[in-house]
Amino acid sequence: MKVTENSKLNQIIAEIRNVQPEISTVYFVGCGASRADLYPGYYFLNNNAKKIRTSIHTANEFVYATPAAVNENSIVITCSLGGGTPETAAATTLAKNKGAHTIAVTHTEGSAITKDADYTVIFDWEDSYSAKMDKMIKVLLLAAEILNQTEGYEKYDEMLEAAEKIYPAIDNAVKSVVPEAKAFAEKYQDAPIIYVTSSGATQEVAWAFSSCLMMEMQWIPSSTFNTGDFFHGPFEMVEKDAPYLLFMNEGRTRALDARAMTFMQRFDCKLTVIDAKDYALAGIVDSTLVDYFDPIIISPIARIYAEQIAIVRNHPLTKRRYMWKLEY
Repeated sequence: MKVTENSKLNQIIAEIRNVQPEISTVYFVGCGASRADLYPGYYFLNNNAKKIRTSIHTANEFVYATPAAVNENSIVITCSLGGGTPETAAATTLAKNKGAHTIAVTHTEGSAITKDADYTVIFDWEDSYSAKMDKMIKVLLLAAEILNQTEGYEKYDEMLEAAEKIYPAIDNAVKSVVPEAKAFAEKYQDAPIIYVTSSGATQEVAWAFSSCLMMEMQWIPSSTFNTGDFFHGPFEMVEKDAPYLLFMNEGRTRALDARAMTFMQRFDCKLTVIDAKDYALAGIVDSTLVDYFDPIIISPIARIYAEQIAIVRNHPLTKRRYMWKLEY
């Protein structure tokens, strides 16, 4: 994380508060994987803010069922990789028209999502696996800036330090996982369904793996749920050789993940675990911040698993039936 980039995020929130000192609501809005990448920022703010109300929305629902509290006391953070997602561009425009302070997060400067944004945050994407996490990291830092500048945040400096260290940590972590990812691909390539589960800030990484990488990009039926809900319905599907993928957190919700894992092992299901603890996250990040960096270390590793299953199935991640081909 370059110092100049963090200074820009700091400046954006400072300028908003110069116009409107009282920020009472923060909304995170996007579609698909971009909405999922907003989740750690939302989760952080929701866990740490004592006064600010925050929520996360899929863009079209935000447009059609707009929260009543969206107004001049709101910050609305919208996100789209290419910046052209029509629903997210419409959400940005709607938020702007309601007087909210709008921040568009995208890889493409000048794209549709930026048209009615007061501020634009550009993230990296192509160069490395850590670059693919730049979106998630910048949104997390935006959330930290909002909290620090409104209510104060005692771990602010540690958050900035962790964000700087996590980029090389990601690139080091992904170097070691290809053998495990290949084993996963061989084991699951013919699975009739893949259940994906996690908790905490990582639950939307599980959702994105299931919905975007498996269903959208591989046409593999998939289901996802929070490990905290595992024993309230989904565990009835556990049986020998049932295919599960667990993203195991190192932070406060690890107990939820461990409880689910123990049950799956008890019935000898086909279980693969990607454990944040295997990548020495605690040695990089302050222990009180691990929850928010779990998804940032797990997500790129999960992507390698998806890349390997795409290779084994001879089904590129770019292949689609409908997306980019039909009007819908």
